[in-house]
Amino acid sequence: MVDGLSTWASRHLAFSKKVAKSTRNRSKPSKGRAHSKPPGFSEEAMMGLQDLEARIPPAGIETKSAFSSGYKSTRRLADDVTAGGGLVTDDRGNQVPHYWGHRERLRQRFLSGGHEPMPEYEVLELLLFNAIPRIDVKPLAKRLLAEFGDLNGVVAASKQRVMQVPGADPKVYLQLRIAEAFAQRMSQAKMMERDVLSSSEALLEYCKTRMAHRDTEQFRVIYLDRKNMVIVDEAQGEGTVDHVPVYPREVIKRALEVNASALILVHNHPSGDPTPSEADITMTDELVSTCQVMGLSIHDHLVIGKEKDFSFRGEGLI
Repeated sequence: MVDGLSTWASRHLAFSKKVAKSTRNRSKPSKGRAHSKPPGFSEEAMMGLQDLEARIPPAGIETKSAFSSGYKSTRRLADDVTAGGGLVTDDRGNQVPHYWGHRERLRQRFLSGGHEPMPEYEVLELLLFNAIPRIDVKPLAKRLLAEFGDLNGVVAASKQRVMQVPGADPKVYLQLRIAEAFAQRMSQAKMMERDVLSSSEALLEYCKTRMAHRDTEQFRVIYLDRKNMVIVDEAQGEGTVDHVPVYPREVIKRALEVNASALILVHNHPSGDPTPSEADITMTDELVSTCQVMGLSIHDHLVIGKEKDFSFRGEGLI
C-alpha cells in the first residue's frame, strides 16, 4: 500500500513540477493581458500537491505500516500439539482439521450410548464445550486429567491450580464449579429427608463428593433431629493441608441454636490417608464428653480420604 502511494505521488509530483515550470515561464504577463492559472488546477489543488510532496518519505528510507495485522499464526494443527492429529481426510477426500464435526459426533455418542463407555477425557470435553467455543478442547481435557488425576479431582480443583493449566481460563473454572455444584446437590438430596443412620451409604457418598478432593482440611458438622433427619449441614472450620481448628464451644452453641439432638462430625485428610491423628482422637473425645453434658449425642466422626474413609464408631473409638 505504501509503495503504491509512493508511485502515485511521484507521478503527480513530476506533473506538478511541470505545471510549476510552465507557470514560471508565464509569470510575466504581456501588456494588456491578465495573469491566468494553468487550466484545471486551482490554488487549492497546487497546495494539495505540495502537501503530498512533503509527506513522501525520502528515498532509501524503509517504511512500515501504522497498523499491524490482527492475524497471528498458531500451531493448533501441528502434529505434536494436537490430540488426534492435525489434518485428516474427509469423505470427499479433502484435507480438513481433525476436530471438524467432532463436537457434534461426541454429543451424539453421549446421547445414544450414555457416558459409561466414554473415556474420562471425552466426558470432560463435553463440559468444556460450554466454556471454549469452536476450537479443539481435547488437549486441555487431557492436561486437566493429567494434573488432577481423574474427573473428581478436576471438578474439585481450586481456581489457582486450574488457572495454572495451559489453556484454562475463568470460563473453564466456572464450568467446573457448576459441575461440582450439581454433584453435591444430587448427593445431598439422597441424604436429606431420611434417617441418616439407615442410609449410611448415601451419607458417605455425600461426604466424599463434598470433601475427598479438597486441597485443605475442612471440618463439617451434620446436625440431626430426634428422628436422625438432617437439620443442617455446615462447615465449622477451614484449615491447612494437615490441620483444621475445631472449637467445641462453637459446635455446641450451633447445636442449641438449631435445636439438634445428635451430631455427625466429618473432616477430610488431603493426603489421602484417612487414619486419624492423635489430635483427631483427642478432639473427638473432648467433643463427645462436652455433648454428653449438654444432652447431645455424637453418632460418628468420619475421616474422608481420597480413596478410603475412617469411621470412629466403626473402629470402636466412640
